[in-house]
Amino acid sequence: MVLIVGLGNPDKKYEKTRHNIGFQVIDKMAEKYHIDVKDKKFKGLVGTGMIDGVKVMLLKPTTYMNRSGESVIEALNFYKLDPQLQMVVVYDDITLAPGNIRVRKKGSAGGHNGIKNIIAHTGTQNFMRVRVGVGEKPQGWDLADYVMGVLDGEDKERVEEAKLDAIEAVSLMIHDEIDKAMNDYNVKKY
Repeated sequence: MVLIVGLGNPDKKYEKTRHNIGFQVIDKMAEKYHIDVKDKKFKGLVGTGMIDGVKVMLLKPTTYMNRSGESVIEALNFYKLDPQLQMVVVYDDITLAPGNIRVRKKGSAGGHNGIKNIIAHTGTQNFMRVRVGVGEKPQGWDLADYVMGVLDGEDKERVEEAKLDAIEAVSLMIHDEIDKAMNDYNVKKY
């Protein structure tokens, strides 16, 4: 089984924000592969199913972003999964332009508090991830205000495409084709 985690915040008011891109990708993935993500377990919402022959668990931590690791570690421990081999995390990234994604085998938190907390709880930064670009905050803006804002116009359209790219990349990653995912999707579109 592979644990696929989308990062976000649980309240309705955050649903469409930049910071909830991870949740949004999980929702689209759940829809595409007919997986109900509604069971309350592991301090999150989960659903299990199959993606092209691979058993997966989709997880949306409901601990709020900065404590995502609490949910992730519970799921990993319960199923005795190795985060380095059996976990993919999807989340927003302000260093990428809207519409671009970046697939990685491992890496630092890069200032992302959700990833920082997952690294703290799992004891490793060696896990697969897909970063979905939401664009840099405008000069003079508070970072929290920016990531809690809603995409609109062309940026929104581009991020909708990026969510679909993220789903395709994850599908490759869970089939041990991370190098192909990186080659196919780590391309600057915008």
